[in-house]
Amino acid sequence: MSIPERVQSIVEKLQTSANVKTVYGEPIKVDGKTIVPVARVSYGFGMCSCGKKGEEKEQTERDRQACGGGGAGLTIRPAGVLEITQTETRFIPIGMGRKLAGALLFGLLLGVLIAGKRSKRD
Repeated sequence: MSIPERVQSIVEKLQTSANVKTVYGEPIKVDGKTIVPVARVSYGFGMCSCGKKGEEKEQTERDRQACGGGGAGLTIRPAGVLEITQTETRFIPIGMGRKLAGALLFGLLLGVLIAGKRSKRD
């Protein structure tokens, strides 16, 4: 299998893994609302091939196929939910607690630093 064929094979496998159902999930109907889970999907791949300089003509097809490698990775993380009602659709993010806690901690530390510098002036 040639390098372009290997890359195409990896890309096709990743595309089937990261489809719409994987990203959005199955809708859930509750109390007149439709809840659709949403995920963040990212993927990447890499490939290498080796060959001896100046000896490419002497290599057999089997040697060229045996020399090389590749890999792929796929990450799926929950991002939130879409809440769909008769009057509106809104996105509710998941995991904002950590960001909010980080922002509060940063503000607290900044306040302590400013208060410490003011007390040194007096």
